[in-house]
This record gives sequence, C-alpha cells and structure tokens, in this order.
Amino acid sequence: MGLNGIQLRIKGKVQGVGFRPYVWQLAHELNLKGDVCNDAEGVLVRLLDVEELEFFISQLHERCPPLARIDSIIRQPCEWPQRPEHFIIRSSGEGRMDTQVIPDAATCSACLAELFNPQDRRYHYPFINCTHCGPRFTIIHKMPYDRPNTAMVNFPLCPSCLSEYRSPADRRFHAQPNACPDCGPHIWSCQTEGLGRKGDDALQQAAQLLLGGGILAIKGLGGFHLACDATNAEAVELLRQRKHRPTKPLAVMLPNLDWLSRCCSQDSPALRQLLQSSPAPIALAVKSCDSPLCDGIAPGLSEVGVMLPSNPLQHLLMKLVGRPIVMTSGNSSGKPPALTNEQALNDLRNIADLWLMHNRDIIQRTDDSLVRYVDDSAEMMRRARGYVPDALELPPGFNQVSPILAMGADLKNTFCLLRGNSAVLSQHLGDLDDLDIQQQYEQSLVLFQDIYRFSPSAIVIDAHPGYVSHRYGQQLADKQNLPLVEVLHHHAHIASCMAEHGWPIDGGPVIGLALDGLGYGENGQLWGGECLLVDYQQCRHLGGLPAVAMPGGDRASSEPWRNLLAQWLRFVPDWQRYPQATVITEWNWQPLAKAIDRGINSPEASSCGRLFDAVAAALFISPQVISWEGEAACRLEALARESQISDHPVTLPLKGHQLDMAVFWSQWLAYQGTPADKAYAFHAALAQGFADMALMFARQYQLNTIVLSGGVIHNRLLRELLVEKLNGSNLLYPERLPMGDGGLALGQAVIAAAKQPFVPAVNNNSSA
Repeated sequence: MGLNGIQLRIKGKVQGVGFRPYVWQLAHELNLKGDVCNDAEGVLVRLLDVEELEFFISQLHERCPPLARIDSIIRQPCEWPQRPEHFIIRSSGEGRMDTQVIPDAATCSACLAELFNPQDRRYHYPFINCTHCGPRFTIIHKMPYDRPNTAMVNFPLCPSCLSEYRSPADRRFHAQPNACPDCGPHIWSCQTEGLGRKGDDALQQAAQLLLGGGILAIKGLGGFHLACDATNAEAVELLRQRKHRPTKPLAVMLPNLDWLSRCCSQDSPALRQLLQSSPAPIALAVKSCDSPLCDGIAPGLSEVGVMLPSNPLQHLLMKLVGRPIVMTSGNSSGKPPALTNEQALNDLRNIADLWLMHNRDIIQRTDDSLVRYVDDSAEMMRRARGYVPDALELPPGFNQVSPILAMGADLKNTFCLLRGNSAVLSQHLGDLDDLDIQQQYEQSLVLFQDIYRFSPSAIVIDAHPGYVSHRYGQQLADKQNLPLVEVLHHHAHIASCMAEHGWPIDGGPVIGLALDGLGYGENGQLWGGECLLVDYQQCRHLGGLPAVAMPGGDRASSEPWRNLLAQWLRFVPDWQRYPQATVITEWNWQPLAKAIDRGINSPEASSCGRLFDAVAAALFISPQVISWEGEAACRLEALARESQISDHPVTLPLKGHQLDMAVFWSQWLAYQGTPADKAYAFHAALAQGFADMALMFARQYQLNTIVLSGGVIHNRLLRELLVEKLNGSNLLYPERLPMGDGGLALGQAVIAAAKQPFVPAVNNNSSA
C-alpha cells in the first residue's frame, strides 16, 4: 500500500519561464519531499509532506518568476508507491494541451550585464538568454516547450551550457534556447553573393554601413527588419524609394532612454516603463518640435513610433551605432516580412546594401507590436511580439466552451482559438489579399492547432462572401464536416470589446458605435458608420451615417477625391462653385458621376473611413492616391490638433435615425476658419452627432453602456471628443486588443460560443 500525498495541478503561464526550478528551490527551502514536472496541461507538483502546504502555496503566488503567471492551483490527493527521499524535477510528460505558450521576452537586465561584461563567457554573444528572457513563441514547433520541440534542436548543448541547463539553482535551468558561442547559433554579414564577416566584425561592418547612410537587412526573432540612420534624411528617402513606401510612417529604434526626451515631447515614467517592459513594443508618442529625427520618418503626422532594443543582437548593434535608426519590417512592397535567409536575399536584393544573418530558424512570424501611449495608458494598435500568444480569459457565463476557430477578417488579420474559458488570438498577419500572407495565414492556422492540440467543433467566418477568410473557413468546415457560423463584421467589433471588458454572457444588450472603413451588414449592405443594439447573440441596426456611393469600388479606398465627389453629388447640389472643387475637376470626373447615377461599379456604403477621406480631400491634405490605409484620415487628425478653437458653427444633426450630411456640408463649406479649424470642426461635429445618436437610443432602450469600436476609433481626437460628450455613460472601448480588424476574431468567437448549439448559416443575408 502506498503513502498518501497531495498533487497540485498548476495552470497558467508556467512553462518556459523558470517555474520548475523556482518550485524546486522553494521545496528545498521548506525541506519538502516530492517532485515537479511539465506536461501538456501545465505544471504538476506532487508532495509527500502536507504540513507546510498552505505556506508553500502562498509562496508560489508571492514569489512567482517575472514571466510566469498562475491562473489556478487545483489540489488532489495522490499516492506514492514508495517514499521520496528528495524533491526532484521529473522529465516532461504528454497529454491534452491545456497550458499557455509564452511570448518572446526582451533581454533581461542580468543577461544584458553579461552581454557587455568582457569577463563573461557570453560577452558580445548575440543569442544570450535565460529563463527570464529570450525567444519563446517564435522558435516553438509544438508543446511541451522542450528543446527538441524548438528551433534549438539543431544546436546540441556544450558541457558548460548543459551543466547550467541541468542545475535547478542556475538562472538557465531548462532555458530551452540556452546557448553560448561554442554551441549555439552565430551571426555573419553578407551581400547578395558570398560570405562577409563573422561575429563582432560583422557587427562593426553593419554599424559602419548605417553610419555611412546605407540600408541594412537584419534577421530578428520573428522576421527580418530593414534599418537605416533615422537622423539622415537622404538615407531615409533612399529606403523609401527602394521599398516603394513613399509616406507610410517608419518606426525608430532608440539606442537608450536618454534619447526619448530628445525625440518625443511625451517623456514620463509610464512611457519609459512601457518601452522597457518585457514585450518592448513600438510606442506611438507625440514627437518633439526639435527632434533629431528627420521629417521623412512620419511625414505630415504628429506622432512617431519609437522602441528600444529588445534582443541581444539589437543591443550590440545600437551600442555601436549610438544614434536612432529606422527599424521597419524587412519586406519588399506588398510582401510579408522575410523569414528565411534565402527569402531575405531574394526579396530584399533591390533594397538592402548588406545583410546581417544568423542560423537559427524562425518558426513563427511575429511583427513588432505597436502600442499608442496616451495619458499614461497604452492602446493596442498591432498585437504581436511580446503579447502573443497570451490567452484572454472569457467573461462570466462562457464556461467550458466547446473549441471554436474564428477566422478573423481580411485586413489586419488575426484568428482566434477559443476553448474552455479562454481565447488565444494569433499574431498580426496582415492583409489576406496578398498570396504570400495567405500562405502564412494557412501555415499559422495549422501550427497553432498543432501547438495547442486544438480540434474545433465549429468554424466562424465574417459574413462577407468575398473575403479570403470567409472562403477558407467554408473550405475547412466542408472538409472537416463542421458547423459554419457567419457573423456580421460590426457585431464582431462590438462583441470583441464587450468580451475584453468581461461583459457577462447574460449581461444584456449595449449600444454600440462601430466606425470603420467597410464591413458586411444586414441584407448585403455595406456598413462603416453604425449605431447598433448588441448582445452576444443579436445585432440590431438602429442608425448611423447615410450610405453613399463608392465610385470605382475598391479604388475609392485609395483615391480620396472619389469619395468627395460622391458626397457632394449627393449632398451639395452647387458643389462646383466652391474653390475646393478643383480637387475633383482636375480629374475626368464626369464619367464617374454618370456611373454613380447609374449604379455602375459604385456600391453604396455608410463608411466613416471614406467620409474622413472626403474631408481630407476637400482640405487638400491628402495625396491623389494614398499609399497606406488611413493616410488621409491620419493627416486630417494631425491637422485638426493644430487648431486652437473650441467653438465653431458646424453641426451634424440627426435626421430621423441618420446623421444629416447635407446640413454638415452646407455649414462646413460656409465656415471661414483656417484649414486646421475646419479639420477640428469636422471631428467635433462627427463626435457630437454620434454621441447624440447613441444617447437617444440609450434612453429609448433604457441602457447606460455604450461601446466604441472599429478602426476609426483609433483616431485619438475623435475618441477624446466622444468620451467628453458621452460623459455619464458607462463607456467601453478596446485597450488590450486593436480597435480595428486585428481584434475582430475574438468577437466572432464569443458570438458563436453564445449561439451554441450551433445553427449553420443559411445565406449571407442573415443578421448573424
């Protein structure tokens, strides 16, 4: 007969973060007997001694390792076949996957000290890491997170590293990427042909190239970057020309925090903490007037994206360069970032002058995360490195949900795996109209399901029949004989925000303002500026912007003047007498006007994004053809922030259940304010109009919660004005997830979960 003991099942972020050696050290301090191991469900601790159990559990919580997080500890009795003499770490087990994969983590202070210590054996080693930092998600093939299941399988540990790896008292105990110059990956420089230099010589060559105005391709953790001197206007312009990226803002890496106050007018402890955090994101902050960064970094915009080095290779390079450098995605125009050395040499051959390579494989593409820093708080713009694949807990009522795969949208795509009481969103993948990104999307779907041993019981898609994600979801559902659930685009936007804020499944409806470029609505309508009555199961349209033609279809999304023409043909009968009309009349607009009149390739949409484009065109601040999504709207916001007024004669009143655009244009065109004042007046009128509408319906349905979502809500000025005008309401908007389509998949998933048992979609006109 065996001996009685206690088993602790610990779930959360407990693998790859130094949790087992932490348990081992704590058990030895308390002189406990038993063992600990990783398995597919998390960490399993078995104890013979139970006298110190409560203290042991309290210490587990209080002294948790930096990257770890305990979600639950479940106690169960266990039986020992024979008495354990010590407390040991057992090898990992298998089983059903119910733990969390850890995001990549920025280099910790202990590793950084070793990196620059000439006496340390890892001095200047570009792959230094420990259990508190380094690559995780980007190198994993499958769970459990052990070295043979990672990209480190091809680098056998040398005796010194193996000793560290096996010692529970060492900071590198079971650090799966553990390596040193003798046994680990290495770097080298090269041009399109032939090997260049190795090690420190390669770094010196790369730094000299950057300081001389050249363009460097760097292999990072989740993809390649392109770099150049951010203070050198000619170098930045050269990068833009070669990459065919005329105006889209470029991210900047600062050598250290001393540069923050020189480049940004926002310099606070909270911003510094964000930049130095484990995710180490790009932070959007207001740029200073006398910034050393050249104007070509973010032309026409008031904000600049800055970040600090997040991996050892970047730390070494920035130490040599000593000034800010552009650090943007390593891709040619229209392609995703390169992941392999061969791809980088091929895709970037007409962009880079030199490549800084290494020989550790990138398993998961992961872009830099982008966070906007506002008033000491962070607003997620692009969720990827450092945050993915952290799981999100589902709201009350979503208990033990059947596995659901939500495919996301086609722009800024992410997908979602939902199971039990949590959801995992993929990293930002991008726009699925690109074949290479489609391929990465499909590969990531397979890899996520393999890692999490995930078999969906249903698949959820956006209702738009033309979406790549819609068609691919249909194919998967047909192939696996699974229920298929269609969800309206803006229903998913609002539901995603509700779920992020823990809105219970039985919490009742909310008023939702969903403002974006375009999404599929009821009966095939195209929406983008809507006021909705929403719960997790239903979405009812209440009102919004009037639908206006998008002349030329998709071309209206890239040529702002087309949207101005459509607005004025509808709402300004005498538009040709205004001086702003020249932005239209310089084009051959008459055939387009006839096409609008006849409904030829001019679908109608209540798009808030296209309205922003129209106003930007009327102020002559947008290019004839924009080069990146949101360019015209971002310039319009930046211009509006230059205004010093608060009072103006421009309104956007309600006319029934719609906003009256005829009144707006009449007043706006008659207003004699400066361009900045007119830009501000538009923002203020739009915010007041939507606030009046939301409050009217909130009173009608006796509700107090109003949810803001959709890509247009990323406009900080518009959101600030809405918050001001909706004061007194329980106002929710996304923070941990992007407000645009990057957070949409969570909404799709919780809507489908709330609809269980699943009802297959009958047609594309359902109000899913």
